[in-house]
Amino acid sequence: MTDSQPEFLRSTRASYDAIAPAYTDRFPDWLADSHPMDRSLITAFTELAREHIPAPVADLGSGPGYVTAHLDDLGVPVFGVDLSPRMVALARSAHPELRFHVGSMTSLDLPAETLGGIIALYSVIHIPTEHLAATFAEFHRVLVPGGHVLLGFQSGRADDEEHLHLAERFGHEISLDYYWRTPEAVAAHLAKAGLPVQARVLREPVEGEKRPRAFVLARKQP
Repeated sequence: MTDSQPEFLRSTRASYDAIAPAYTDRFPDWLADSHPMDRSLITAFTELAREHIPAPVADLGSGPGYVTAHLDDLGVPVFGVDLSPRMVALARSAHPELRFHVGSMTSLDLPAETLGGIIALYSVIHIPTEHLAATFAEFHRVLVPGGHVLLGFQSGRADDEEHLHLAERFGHEISLDYYWRTPEAVAAHLAKAGLPVQARVLREPVEGEKRPRAFVLARKQP
């Protein structure tokens, strides 16, 4: 991570460094209490990723590491990547048997065609629209032919992108931007990057959720 990186990466990294312990305490493992549909989609993605073993899956925006650990429990080789060094440290402490690296999904330190799959849950929401094309092109570069991408995100409610800036969370001063898009908008960006969409799921919010949850599954052409 250097000062030459875009400002949105520096501010996102600093924000999650500031809130990492509080975030982990608040969401120790949201996957365990998540909607059954969400878990079933992750399981389906894992089954698709098995086709490319020994090529590993990368959990991008891995945070405290519980999604990485869940995929490991499901029997696929996996490692986590997160922008925040403090998040990575917490994930390593909680899951010392797994690999976690500091890095950015916008520029992965990986050779071409080395990943059997990419999962990114609630992390592309911090990527500004003007950087989506380059980010998804990076996904295409590192995936093996036939590899899948599963994205999960809070959906926008209209055709236009919705943007929120937070200056405080968990009592900490931060500078964090959120971008909410429809599944159709995300699918269009993926297709332009050579990752045609295989499935789109949109479910309505349940108790404790404010926005619909969207999942988009895409695949690099074999």
